[in-house]
Amino acid sequence: MSETVRVGFVGAGIIARRHLGDLAGFDDVRVVAVADVALERARELAGSTGANAYSDVAEMIEAERLDALYICVPPFAHGKPEESAIAAGLPFFVEKPLSVDLPTAEQIAAAVEENRLVTAVGYHWRYLDITERAQDLLSANPARLVLGYWLDSTPPVAWWIREATGGGQFVEQTTHIFDLARQLVGEVDCVQGFGSRQERAEFPDADILDASVASLRFRSGAVGSVASTALLAWPHRIGLHLFSDRLAIELSEFELLVDVGKGRPIQLAEGDPFVREDRDFIDAVKGGQNRIRAPYAEALRTQRLAIAAARSLREGGAIEP
Repeated sequence: MSETVRVGFVGAGIIARRHLGDLAGFDDVRVVAVADVALERARELAGSTGANAYSDVAEMIEAERLDALYICVPPFAHGKPEESAIAAGLPFFVEKPLSVDLPTAEQIAAAVEENRLVTAVGYHWRYLDITERAQDLLSANPARLVLGYWLDSTPPVAWWIREATGGGQFVEQTTHIFDLARQLVGEVDCVQGFGSRQERAEFPDADILDASVASLRFRSGAVGSVASTALLAWPHRIGLHLFSDRLAIELSEFELLVDVGKGRPIQLAEGDPFVREDRDFIDAVKGGQNRIRAPYAEALRTQRLAIAAARSLREGGAIEP
C-alpha cells in the first residue's frame, strides 16, 4: 500500500459527512469515491473532495483502486456493501447498527473472520476520555446497578419509524447504551423487555414502539435497566448511570459525574471520539498497531444484545443474547 490510503464511501448522509470531514484532516488519506443509491447525493458529497460518484457500490469497487471502505447506510441497507467489500478483500469501517436483523450480521461476521479483514464499527462512545476514566474507576469497584437511558425525539427520516427498515429504537439508537454497558460492566446473561406505542398524528406510518424498557442481568451479578423513548422533541437524557460500593457514576457523551458523597464534580469530555476511531482504523489499514476498540466481532455481541431486547419486546419473556 502507498503512504496514502485511498478510501471509498457507501452512503452520503449525515454520518458519512462526519467521517469524511475527519478524514479530510488526515494527511495520509484521500477519499476517491462515493456511492449512494441517490446519485445526486453521492455527487454532492463527492464534489467536496474531488471524488468520483456512483449509484452502485459494486460498480465503484470495480472501477476504483481502493484501500478501504466506509459503510454509512441505514440499517435495512446493510448486507450488499459489506459483501462487496469482503469479496474485494477491502478493510471496512461500518456505522452501527450492523444490520436491521441478526442473521445478516452473523453471516458478515463469519466472512470477515474467514478473510481476516481489518474492520471497525462506529461505537464512538468507547473512544471518549471520560469513558476511559469511568472504566478505570470501575476496575477496582465494579458496578452492581446499571441504569441506561435514551430519551430523545423521533429522527426525521422515513425509514426510522418502521421496524422493518430501522429495527426499532433499541437496535438503531439505544445500541450505544447497550454497548457501553457491555464495555463497563460485562456481558449480559439475559434480557427482558416491555414496551408500548401510541398513535401519533405526525407519524401516521410508524409501527415501532415509542416507549420501551429492558431489564438486564449481567454475568457479573449486576442488574440493570435501559429505558428508551422517542416521544420527546429534544434529547432529554442519553447516557449510563452506574452504582458501586460508595460510588455513583453518571456518564453521557459529553460529561462524567463522579459522586462519592463529597459534592457532584463534573468532568467534561475532551477530544473528538470520531477522530480517534477514524485514526485507529486508518492506522490499522496501513498495517500499524491495531488499536480498534470495536471490530466487527466485538460489535456483533452488542448487536445480539440489542436484537434480543427487541425480540423480547415483541414476544415477551426473558431472552439470552
